[in-house]
Amino acid sequence: MLRVHFGEADLARTRLCATSDPLWDVAISLHRLQTRQGRWAYADWHRTTRRRLREKGLERAVRNVLLPLYPRGPYFPDFLTPFQASEGLDAGLEAVLATAPHRVRAEIGVLDRVEGAPPWAGRLAERGVREEFVRLLRAYHDVAVAPYEDEVQARVEAERAVRARALLDGGVEGMLAGLGPWARWERPVLHVDYHPAVDRDVRLEGRGMLLVPSYFNLQRPITFADPGLPPVLVCPLIHEPPAADLPDPPAATSADPPAASLAVLLGRARAVALHAVAQGATTGEIARAAGVSASSASRHATALRDAGLITSTRHGGSVLHTLTPVGASVLRAAARRTGAA
Repeated sequence: MLRVHFGEADLARTRLCATSDPLWDVAISLHRLQTRQGRWAYADWHRTTRRRLREKGLERAVRNVLLPLYPRGPYFPDFLTPFQASEGLDAGLEAVLATAPHRVRAEIGVLDRVEGAPPWAGRLAERGVREEFVRLLRAYHDVAVAPYEDEVQARVEAERAVRARALLDGGVEGMLAGLGPWARWERPVLHVDYHPAVDRDVRLEGRGMLLVPSYFNLQRPITFADPGLPPVLVCPLIHEPPAADLPDPPAATSADPPAASLAVLLGRARAVALHAVAQGATTGEIARAAGVSASSASRHATALRDAGLITSTRHGGSVLHTLTPVGASVLRAAARRTGAA
């Protein structure tokens, strides 16, 4: 169990990252390769990534170099996932390279005590060895993470839409209370389901916390082992089959008229529905935007979801619909065509 202690200043400084973090994606995707748990949620990724690693000649390096440094256990070195607040892969890899040698040695020592480190791991304190290691990280990212960036970002944006509604309804505490089955908010402490070998308190002491959504994280959040590092909680996204539509509470919404070309393609009501979903919309909000009944809106949402244009996530007593990468591309193409007309 992880217990995160919040003060008033921490609530004001807690935020949700706008993107996933590429090096956390590398780390947690490597965890996915080490377990069959939750394979249903990543079946296509697992099958395709295994094949690509073989084709690129990376399978042995991943097995012998990366997996031993990223064990799916209570600890792996913090320097492998530097805090960079979504500055991107290049900045993250530069931060790995810039890690002080004494810190690398210390964290590899912890890994050796907790999980067992490979005998060569201490050499990562040497700049040249770390440069070679960073090249391997980039190659793995290119194969296992980069091809899924659009899908990952769409899921992150859907998660942010859900959390934003919780924030508007109940403030930061409301957002924390609705994080999911892996967390329980009992003011002023967030109780987090963590690795069973870990029982720990994290005291934010005015620093706030950055919540980082992770597509590859299925079950339990992860944070830095070193309490002196900036507080980060890498959180699971919701992975579930498409939700059945549920009745929505009354709410007001508005949507700009969709592009005429989109209305011709989809029909006016369905085009309005897709346009409304661009900012996240419940079934009831789609109904009000399109001027149709709730049952009709539900059918439109189902058709758009079946076509791969939207995704649906349960949010309290309603279902929140957000765009997939394909849906976003359709809207962008329609907007460009309208602008050119």
